[in-house]
This record gives sequence, C-alpha cells and structure tokens, in this order.
Amino acid sequence: MSGWTVEHHRGPAGELHALEVPDDGTPRVWVLEATGPAVVLGSTQRDDVVDAEAASAAGVAVVRRRSGGGAVWVGPGDPHWVDVIVPRDHELWTDDVGRAFLPIGRAWQAALASLGIAGTHLHQDRLACGPLGGTVCFAGRGPGEVLLGEAKVVGISQRRTRAGARFQCAVPVEWDPAPLAALLRDRPAPEALARVGAGIGAAVSSDDLVEALVTALE
Repeated sequence: MSGWTVEHHRGPAGELHALEVPDDGTPRVWVLEATGPAVVLGSTQRDDVVDAEAASAAGVAVVRRRSGGGAVWVGPGDPHWVDVIVPRDHELWTDDVGRAFLPIGRAWQAALASLGIAGTHLHQDRLACGPLGGTVCFAGRGPGEVLLGEAKVVGISQRRTRAGARFQCAVPVEWDPAPLAALLRDRPAPEALARVGAGIGAAVSSDDLVEALVTALE
C-alpha cells in the first residue's frame, strides 16, 4: 500500500494556496483545481506587478502564495496543479532548503518518463532568474525544476512550516503565456515568453499524472 495519501481540493486559487500543511506526519499529494482563472504572485512580489484593473475587467483573480518565485497563471484544468507535502520526519525531508527540491524534481522526471515524456533534465544549480524570471515563474530556473530542452515543464516552489514542507508544483497542459503577459504592467511580449515553458499535452490525464508521481515518490 502507498505511504502517500492523495487528496483532491477544488476552489478559488486564493483558498487553495491558503491551505495549511497538516501536522499529523502523513505524506500527502494534493491535487488542486482552481475554479476560476487567477494570477498567483510569489510571496515577495510587489502587488503592482499586475494591472489590477485589467485583471478585474477580465474576470481574473489576483492572489498571493506563501512561497517564492514569479507570477503563475492558473485556471480550471490547466496547469495541472499538484502539491507534495513532506513531513519533517519523512525520509525525503532535508534541512537544506535548496537540496530539498531535488528529490521532488527527480520524482517528476520519473513520472513524466513513465508517461512517455522522456529526455527531461533537472536544474540542480542555484536560482537563475534571467531577464524575466523575477516576474514570471516559468522564465526562471530553480533547483529541482524540470526542463525539456530550455523550456520548463514542471515549476516548483516551496513553503516550509514547523510541520513540514509544501512543494507547490505546476505542470502546464498547453503552454500559453499570452493571458498572463496581457495582465502584467511591464507587458512582456508573449513571444519572449513562448520559449520558456512547455506543456505535456492533453493526452496525459490528471489521474495518470498523479498516479505516476505517487509511484515515483515511493
């Protein structure tokens, strides 16, 4: 039997990001589905990164997560939003914040490979933002994130509490940076962001992706 508990949560993006890490020592995989589109800002980003009036007019929520990195677009069904909860007494726990990402990234690599998405590689160096990475999550490269060529296919951020670590993972179905770019105040050209991310395609279902990830985590 799997040592990982899979839980499904559905709701507004802000409520899903506000979920607390349980303190019962159980390793979990959370499958999260936002009920509406949202731009999710990193914990240290300025509020004015996003044009709030334009977002409101478009019916897009602007929320904040308690983990680092740049802005992420989330919507119903895309990206696949899967969080990995590692308790402090679990074998995957490490006190080294940077190295903590690596086994999660390797599990994602193995999961994708089992689903026919081979040839990925893991970013193992320190955070590399580049010209747009401080604004858009997928334009940067952090430890443990999974790349296909130069395009990111799994973005990961981390929040640590006394109970454990919550690794927040986004896996695009189809990489389309235009909706996010249109709401950012500095208006980066969508073509400038087109090459920084990649989708895994609609042929891979959320259920298959989660099953493969749990198998790899074990």
